[in-house]
Formats: sequence, C-alpha cells, structure tokens
Amino acid sequence: MNSSAPTAPDRPRLLVLTGGERPPGHERIDDDPRLGEVVYTTADGLDAELPGSHALLVWDLFSEALASSFAKADTLQWVHAATTGVDNLMFPALVDSDVVVTNSRGIFDEPIAEYVLGQVIAFAKGFYRTWDLQHERLWKHRETERVSGKRVLVVGTGPIGRQIGRKLAAVGMDVHASGSHAREGDPDFGTVVESSLDERGHDGGATLFRELPEADYVVIAAPLTESTRGLVDRRFLDLMKPTARLINVARGPIVVQSDLVAALERGAIAGSALDVFEREPLKAIHPLWGLPGSVVSPHMSGDVVGWRDELVDLFLDNLARYLDGRELLHVVDKGRGYVPG
Repeated sequence: MNSSAPTAPDRPRLLVLTGGERPPGHERIDDDPRLGEVVYTTADGLDAELPGSHALLVWDLFSEALASSFAKADTLQWVHAATTGVDNLMFPALVDSDVVVTNSRGIFDEPIAEYVLGQVIAFAKGFYRTWDLQHERLWKHRETERVSGKRVLVVGTGPIGRQIGRKLAAVGMDVHASGSHAREGDPDFGTVVESSLDERGHDGGATLFRELPEADYVVIAAPLTESTRGLVDRRFLDLMKPTARLINVARGPIVVQSDLVAALERGAIAGSALDVFEREPLKAIHPLWGLPGSVVSPHMSGDVVGWRDELVDLFLDNLARYLDGRELLHVVDKGRGYVPG
C-alpha cells in the first residue's frame, strides 16, 4: 500500500493522538458520518487504542509514542502529522511498512519566513541592545548595519526555505541556498550548492565549504534527516565569518549546541537566533540563555494566531480525500524523510 491513495474501508476508525487537548473545532472531525468511530487518546493509551484503527492524526506535535506502540497497528493505513517535520515518525518499522504518511506542509511557510526576516532586522538594527539599554534607562547612540546587500545562505530548499529566500530577497538581500544536491537554474535560488562540508560535492559541484565563508547570515530550514543531523558543528561554524549570524528554524539536532556555545564564547560568530533545540524545553541553566549574541525563542516561529485551525482545515481536506479514495496531499517520501518536490 505505498500508494498515496489508500483504500479506506467502509466507516473506518480514526484515532487522534493528543497531548491532552483536542484540536479546535474537533466536532467537525467527530461529526463526519462516513467515519465509524473517532477516538482520542494520549500516549499512555496508544497501545490499547491502535488495534483496529485505520487512520491516525498525530496532534501531539512532537510525540515519539508511535514508535513504541506501532506493533499494535494491525489495520493502520494512514498517518497524518500536524507538523511539517516528521522526523519523530521516521522509525524503521513505519518507514518499512505500507502505511502512508502525510504532513502539514504549507501552513508554516509564511509565518516562519516573517520570523526569520524579523530576526535579521533585529540583529542588523541592534534592537536587542536597544531594549537592554531602555531597561537600564541609558541614552547611548550607536550605528547599525544595513540589511540590503547582505548575503544570506538558506540551508534547505523546501517550501519554508523558499519562502524565507523570497522574503529576504524582497528587502534587498543577496540570497543563496544549499540543498541535498547541487543544481543550476533553480527558480528561487539560481545556483544551489550541496549541503556538505567537503570541498567538492558528490557530483563534483560546489558545497557549503565555499558558501559559508561568504555569508553574513546562515538560516537553517532543512528537514532533520541522517544527513542533516549534527550538520552545524564546529567545522561548519569555523567556516562562517566572525561577523555572521546563525538562525535555526528547522530542528534542534541539526545544530550541535555545545559547539555553538563554544563558537559564541570565543567570538567565532557574532550571534545566533534559535527557535529549536536539541532537547525542549531548553533548561533554565543552559548557557544559551545568557550568552552575548544569543537569542532564544520557545519553538514558536510558525505559530501565529489561528495556526491550529489551519492545521485542522488541512487535515479535514486530507480526510475527505482518504474517505473518497482520492490522492492524499503532502505525502512523505519515507526514504527521504520529507515531502519531495
């Protein structure tokens, strides 16, 4: 059943994995007469509720509970994630199965791009220092930096990375990108280099080794896969300019946090803005909270007013497709760990 249009049985059973709170307007799901049953459970009840379920909505956004309960999924056909990243679902048993996985691609593109633009402007215009000085009631004139003409490298050429690139290009930034493979003629980025630290890529093309020393800002927007896990390590950071800033809106484990802390402490880079972390929430004693140039936000870059309702709308669209036997939206290539294209 590797098709993107699994055949739903008559009146299938839908299971919704929550963190305790049901989706807003969940009645729109509950009241679909074509569903035989809609059951809500938390991770503790997943073992008991998975048997006999045909579809699963993972509303507990970053839960890894399905990995330990998947052996109970005797009739499961489709898993929908209320997130863009699906690294928490890419465990071997699910990857090797016929279960179709879809994600919530498109919901977060614009909000995350706005967040990145805001961080770039805040760094360039010294807003963080301005706020500190205001709290101290100090009048201290300073010069700031231009945004227009600065070079930015976007690591990740999916929909979020592309929207980030468009947003930054609109304010005059010189936008470059790296992806899983090097190519020319990309509609948004032109030349895309390979996301590798080797001097030459697998096909002999350019890599991050060439791009990182030229970038004023580096934005991480790639999915978490085996090839991106730990990508931003000491070698990566040492290739960056000492005046450059790093922004991560992807997944925390792409950045080796201990290496980033060391880079900030020794002035290897000028700053970082992280919205995601190796472990969340970030512990109160972590040095990233207080390091000069370090900006911490609690995994909220895509969470604008109404985002949960948009997630439900997208799921209902896919649910209707599932029940009608039509092709599902945003089918994940489980071998790659993301939606291709």
